[in-house]
Amino acid sequence: MLTRAMAEMLSIMTRYSARLLTGARSIWRGCQPELKQRIYFANHNSHIDFILLWSSLPRRVRHQTHPIAASDYWLKNRFRRFIIQDTFSGIVIQRHRQHAEDDPLQPVKDILAQGDSIIFFPEGTRNLNDDCELLEFKSGLYHLQQQFPQVEIVPVWISNLKRVMPKGAIIPLPLLSTVIFGEPLQHTQAMPKDEFLAYAQQQLLKLKEFEYQ
Repeated sequence: MLTRAMAEMLSIMTRYSARLLTGARSIWRGCQPELKQRIYFANHNSHIDFILLWSSLPRRVRHQTHPIAASDYWLKNRFRRFIIQDTFSGIVIQRHRQHAEDDPLQPVKDILAQGDSIIFFPEGTRNLNDDCELLEFKSGLYHLQQQFPQVEIVPVWISNLKRVMPKGAIIPLPLLSTVIFGEPLQHTQAMPKDEFLAYAQQQLLKLKEFEYQ
């Protein structure tokens, strides 16, 4: 009971602190914050990406939405484990297979199978290259949409976080950040993998034009 209360308190503090320090605002361009099962996929520049996206969701939606995070970072110590699993109800996955038969996405598939939503970063790792807006997407997003065609896939562009939370920073810099929700991907089921990933990347990049509106 005490751990649950601490997790809830830390969630509230982290959520409001991150939005206050980054001046984050949310723009819903192609969809509304409804209680629908969705895969929110976003660009990945810092470790607070999922916090800003997650905190942009209404309370009811937020409580059924789980950020997907890498186990090699978030399970390094007890505090990080507490943050991702207890505070934000995150799902940790291994980025690399231990055995050929392993499916790193199985924990994600289990969450989707029970009807919840997720926050997913298809680049697979943080993009720390200032000359590259997006890293090449990994195939995970394609496999999820193939197995769960009924789930809406929503692109979300998170702006300015390379400057708000540069590599090595402990506290975010006080710069404005924007979380922009786009239109769900359409007619993707019959697309080959490469075509789907290129389309998803294109739809995500299109949201950049709304950064300063």
